[in-house]
This record gives sequence, C-alpha cells and structure tokens, in this order.
Amino acid sequence: MADLKVNIAGVDFKNPIITASGTYGFGQEYNELFDISKLGGISCKGLTLEPRIGNPPPRIAETPAGILNSVGLQNPGVRSFVSDSLPWLKQKDLVVIANVAGSTYEDYIEAVEIVSDSDTDMIELNISCPNVKEGGVAFGVSCLSVELITKAVRNACKKPLIVKLSPNVSNIGDIALAAQEAGADAISLINTLTGMIIDIDNKRPLLKNNTGGLSGPAVFPIALRMVWEVASRVSVPVIGMGGISTWKDAVQMFLAGASAIQIGTANFIDAFAPLKILEGLEEYLDKKGHKDIGEIIGKVEAW
Repeated sequence: MADLKVNIAGVDFKNPIITASGTYGFGQEYNELFDISKLGGISCKGLTLEPRIGNPPPRIAETPAGILNSVGLQNPGVRSFVSDSLPWLKQKDLVVIANVAGSTYEDYIEAVEIVSDSDTDMIELNISCPNVKEGGVAFGVSCLSVELITKAVRNACKKPLIVKLSPNVSNIGDIALAAQEAGADAISLINTLTGMIIDIDNKRPLLKNNTGGLSGPAVFPIALRMVWEVASRVSVPVIGMGGISTWKDAVQMFLAGASAIQIGTANFIDAFAPLKILEGLEEYLDKKGHKDIGEIIGKVEAW
C-alpha cells in the first residue's frame, strides 16, 4: 500500500486528508459516527478573540451544486477553545489546526498569541475577514494588506503558520507570494467565493446578510486552477480545498500541486466523505503503482 504520510511546515500528517474549518466544528459530533483519528488533521471552526454569535438568520441557502453561507464566524472564542475543546482533540491521533480570524491587527495578534501558547499543532490564518479600521476592506484582497497582516501575526506566532487565501482577488499567485515573503510556512486555498441568491417572490436576498460565501462542487474548477497557479509561484507547501467531493477531485488537487487537501461542504452531504476520499486515493495510488503520495504532487503536465 502506498505511503500517504506528508510533512507540512515541519508537521507530520499520517495522511493528507484534513477537514476544513467551518464544516467540522471541533470534531466531537463527527466522532460519534467514526473515530476522527483516521483523518490526517482537522482545521477547527474559525476562532476570534472574543465569542461571536454570528449573523442573523437566514444565513444558509442552497444553490445548484453548492451552499451559500453568511454564518458570520459564530464561535466560542479562542480561550474557550483552548480550555474546553483542545484537550479532547489532543487525545486524538491527528494534527490539530486552529483557524484564527479577526477584525483588526490587534485582535489577530492577541488571538494568535493565546493559541500559540497552547498544544495546538498549527495555526491557519483566515485573512478573508473585514479590516474594521480600514473601512471594511478584507485583509486578504491586496498584496500589501496580506503582507502586513502576515508579518504582524508571524511575529506573534510560535507555531507553524498557514495563511488561508481568499479567491476574491485579481491575481492569486501574487497574493500567495506576498504571504510567503511575509513569513507564511504554508498556504491554504481557496476560501469561499462571494455570491448572492434572490427570492423572486418577496424580491429579497435569501440571506439576511444579502451576500455570502459560495462553497461546494460548483467552485471546484476555480479552486483547482488557483491551487495550480499558487503551487507554481511559491516554495512553501500548498493545502488545496474548494469543492472537493470525490477521490478523483482529490487526485486532481494533488496533481495540481497541493501537498494536502481540506474537505469542507462534502461533509454536510456525506459525513463519511473524508474516509471515502482517503480510501479512493489509496486505491488510485496502488493501481498506478505509486509507492507514496509525493509521486503525484505537482505532476500535472500542462499543455
């Protein structure tokens, strides 16, 4: 059987299957269905410095081949995560990634400092949040803003730092390079694409927030293209996500240059999706005669 172990920024994963932030909570509910130690890692629900109740409902809407959400980072806050959820997770044989978000530099830095002093294995920096002090512009939309927030957090972060990129930009390769040069140990992408859906009967958006983040199979080709572009621009490991629903999607992500993948919306459709993807990946590698996962990473031959 092929060796599925990967190393991301000095952290060893027994396999490259990670569950994506915002779709897996802190793992407890899914663990009632199967032992989540079978996974390579978990990226936990996005955490902010203080607890957040999120946006008012309705905040979830189905779309063709996807989900539109404006949950608004509902979470218990980093201190609650460290005291209540992390000890349980550390009993599991998987890599624990804390996904951290914020509205200001100060919020990001303090939250990262708290998580850095815990047993969390890695920190994933969510830079798709509004920068309140800059008039609501997202931290992740320009090379300069990405560089500044990554540098600020890097100085406070004692753990390997993954920077999670927004796809709502003009040149994802430039953004990724800015994050790497500012100190990112790895890059993850993509976060959701901004979308909208309207109720034609009451002539109002289905989401109370008007717009939301689109995820699911519909975004996969876009995610794949962006992972391929980023992998060709940076030297740090790339973690691919965005609409991965089957083992064939996963293989494409690895061929495009991802060293690991995150499974998100597929978890809502089938709680066992990560295990099925892992099994399919193993069978593919064995069938093709590959001895380890590294033999297919970045091996796509573009025309």
